[in-house]
Amino acid sequence: MTVRVVDGGFLTTVQDLGRWGFQKDGVSVSGVMDAFASRIANFLVGNEGDEATLEITMVGPTLHFAIETIVAVCGGDFFCTLNEQPVSLWRPIRIHAGDVLKIGACRQGYRGYIAVAGGWQVPLVMNSRSTDRKAAIGGYNGRPLEKGDEFFLPDVVDLPSLNWGIPYWAQSYIKGKQKTVRVVEGPEYAMFTPESKEQFFSSMYEVTTSSDRMGYRLYGKKLETCNAREMVSEAVTFGTIQVPPSGQPIVLMADRQTTGGYPRIAQVVAVDLPTLAQARPGQYIQFQRTTWREAERLYVQREHDMRRWKMMIRNKWREARGAD
Repeated sequence: MTVRVVDGGFLTTVQDLGRWGFQKDGVSVSGVMDAFASRIANFLVGNEGDEATLEITMVGPTLHFAIETIVAVCGGDFFCTLNEQPVSLWRPIRIHAGDVLKIGACRQGYRGYIAVAGGWQVPLVMNSRSTDRKAAIGGYNGRPLEKGDEFFLPDVVDLPSLNWGIPYWAQSYIKGKQKTVRVVEGPEYAMFTPESKEQFFSSMYEVTTSSDRMGYRLYGKKLETCNAREMVSEAVTFGTIQVPPSGQPIVLMADRQTTGGYPRIAQVVAVDLPTLAQARPGQYIQFQRTTWREAERLYVQREHDMRRWKMMIRNKWREARGAD
């Protein structure tokens, strides 16, 4: 049975946790921008956290279901309706054959994730279902969804009643026009002038309209190095902050290139990448210094919390099935 795309929205792509292991060949990792929201959405529909979801930006798609299934929408605060009736995000939603799910405009945050029971099934390319638009590989024919696209998914039978979701406080990271993002010093941090180092942490940087899944171009106090020596291209990753000759920082995101030749002043800690991913053009980023040891501690704590969320959600599913 099928799920048909009635409207593709502003930018909707299939993404999982990334195409790992091929950066040495110049292939971008891609994958979801907000792994926290995508993993929670998967847990809510009974999947493992690494199944493919639909990543939506600003305005989501309209989907017609010819199957019985469960979906969940997590991430930014999108206006969401099922058969023209409002439904809540961050909770499992029971879908009947003939239902139409419409994801409208995003009121807070920037990106959302639609999970479906069993995951969105598209062919694996280099062990991933993620869409790489620049290489035109993965996802749905290597491109965003369009009207008329179809997914073939199995029916989910014996669906329980679902009237629970994720607590409101877990969604707080999408809120606000100014977002604090923790970073550690990058490999070329020492190359920058004392004034630039101070400005980097004391100033706010605006997310510009030139930002996308490849990188966030920021605007604020100009950063300068102590000298203008050329760099050999070096490895970069999600959250690497480079400073080109313009002096305006660029934060590399999910569709980043595999190497870069600009000085790396800092690296965003992994747990704050979802916060960064939910920042939209016109909002502001305040960088906060932390240490590698603290970044590791935060990462371990986040993974521990994710395991707790997964166990809590699975217990809710067992309770729902028992009640029916």
